[in-house]
Amino acid sequence: MTFLGVRRGLQLLLGLFLYGLSLAMMIRATLGVSPWDVLGQGGSLRTGIPFGFMTNIIGLIVLLLWIPLRQRPGIGTVLNVALVGPSAEIGLALLTEPTQLWARILLFTGGLVLLAVASGLYIGARLGPGPRDGLMTGIHARSGLPIWLVRTGIEGTVLVLGWLLGGTVGLGTVAFALLIGPLINLALPVFRVPESPRSAPDTTPDTTPDTAPDTAPDTATAGT
Repeated sequence: MTFLGVRRGLQLLLGLFLYGLSLAMMIRATLGVSPWDVLGQGGSLRTGIPFGFMTNIIGLIVLLLWIPLRQRPGIGTVLNVALVGPSAEIGLALLTEPTQLWARILLFTGGLVLLAVASGLYIGARLGPGPRDGLMTGIHARSGLPIWLVRTGIEGTVLVLGWLLGGTVGLGTVAFALLIGPLINLALPVFRVPESPRSAPDTTPDTTPDTAPDTAPDTATAGT
């Protein structure tokens, strides 16, 4: 295995672990859950399906949305499902809920920034993003819209839908919806692993807009 391959693997694992830890930080801050969790809460309330199962159902629906975007899951997509949950549980076991408001704000802010860094790490490894991030990169690749605009649009849409279904919205939820797109837009170029001219064809999404005419069969693939 080449050095580049080792780096990609380690970067993927680190990014997924930090992603779960960042979720735990924001949960312990108790300032509002992410828009996707608001949607999960609302769906659970309307259907009676437990929140955890509803989260899995939403993830499956998001994966189906990859089909018209010509996305395909990678090893990073599979590991996202397998590792983010356990790492979040580790974070919840290690962290306690702060009692002072300033500490809760600081914890939430740290979690939000860490989630953007973690997203940049594991998406930048080019081994396949998770379902929700794959939706973001797929829309970006097909539309040419900036990453920050696509992510903000997705989070805003999910937030409104979850709220209409009865999910709980807090100040942290709104902050997440507005800020996560720009933050990931900053993190992705920093952590994207450069392509090797001798490497196998890339199986994860290119986050730069495709402005050239599509005159050849589409062989690009993508992974969350």
